[in-house]
Amino acid sequence: MSNLNRVYEATDVGCVRPINEDRAAVFEPSVYVVADGMGGHAAGEVASHILVEVVRQELAGCAAIGEKELSSAIHRANHAILQTVAERPDCKGMGTTATILHLDGDQALWAHVGDSRLYLLRGGVLHQVTRDHSYVEDLVAQGELTEEEARIHPQKNVLTRAVGVEADIIVDTGRFTVQPGDILLLATDGLMNMVQEPEICAILGRQEGDVARALIEAALASGGRDNVTAVVVVYAP
Repeated sequence: MSNLNRVYEATDVGCVRPINEDRAAVFEPSVYVVADGMGGHAAGEVASHILVEVVRQELAGCAAIGEKELSSAIHRANHAILQTVAERPDCKGMGTTATILHLDGDQALWAHVGDSRLYLLRGGVLHQVTRDHSYVEDLVAQGELTEEEARIHPQKNVLTRAVGVEADIIVDTGRFTVQPGDILLLATDGLMNMVQEPEICAILGRQEGDVARALIEAALASGGRDNVTAVVVVYAP
């Protein structure tokens, strides 16, 4: 992990939920993870914890990490969650999102399942790198809903893909070149549901203090109806 990169990580239970089912992790070599558990009671917390710990076991200290390794880590977490469900009936129905970023020199590699997101802020413009695996996102892609309609749709949290739900899972992966000054954000939907992208862009762009915590505070100020988690990396080679 470059000593010059600035990394910020924050999570909060929010103003409504009794348990924080989000998880985040930052570990060598330059791996960043967010996971948003689901399943009710404590089961979502179990699923997101398993995801993060399996990814850590698979990738921490690895000499070479490519898209294949990122995807494999999520597949292994998927198996581990399903195995836990088989052994613990109280965890039936649990699952989690997974968004992983790895920085290797000037290469940003990522793997993704669910509706947590990876963003890139470059030149004052916020780009959503990942695509949500959700019912509403599919409707937007088909032209049946606008982005604004999607924000308030009653089924916006219905996922079409998650880790730990089915034995066969499709993991999206990709890579892009990063530039000095780029800001990378991994976040759960508790942020995006409460804070619109122009405000997220403004907070990241100011780079004042702990920007991950500033994003969390903005979500809480808007109602904090869900757990909220953010990991921010300011790239400086």
